[in-house]
Amino acid sequence: MKAYRLVLQASAWAAALLLGAIALLVTLDVVVRNLGLGTLAWVLEVSEYSLPVATLLVAPWLMHRNQHVRLDALLTSLPRGAARTLERCADVLGLAICAVFVVYGSRLVLDSARLGSMVVKTLAIPEWWQYALVPVCFSLLAIEFLRRLLARDEPARRAAGA
Repeated sequence: MKAYRLVLQASAWAAALLLGAIALLVTLDVVVRNLGLGTLAWVLEVSEYSLPVATLLVAPWLMHRNQHVRLDALLTSLPRGAARTLERCADVLGLAICAVFVVYGSRLVLDSARLGSMVVKTLAIPEWWQYALVPVCFSLLAIEFLRRLLARDEPARRAAGA
């Protein structure tokens, strides 16, 4: 479990460093332009690629820490048992959605790599690079949904003497 937490922390740190680098690069681009020294054309493209990557990297860590975006208005208005059932259903649905992203994301990455597809804008990069983290990060999110489901069942197992 400790290694798993280290993976989540490393991905969160990578996201933070990526966002910090974007902020510095955009600032540098603005300064260079205002000094009349031209532009760093690739900065915009790197920023476009980096924002979804940072989001993917930080999502499992936030969910692990229960700091993800969550709407509690409905849960707080329901009776405790109904709220627990709704949360369990949401976790099952989240796990299923993550599984779909893992399967189709893996297929996309493998197909793109097999075909040698490239994205050519200011930079030329293999297309699969854009999607490589989708199956990895959604696998981590699936683990988190499963962990939440098992954690919710733990008190019931203890009460039943299992």
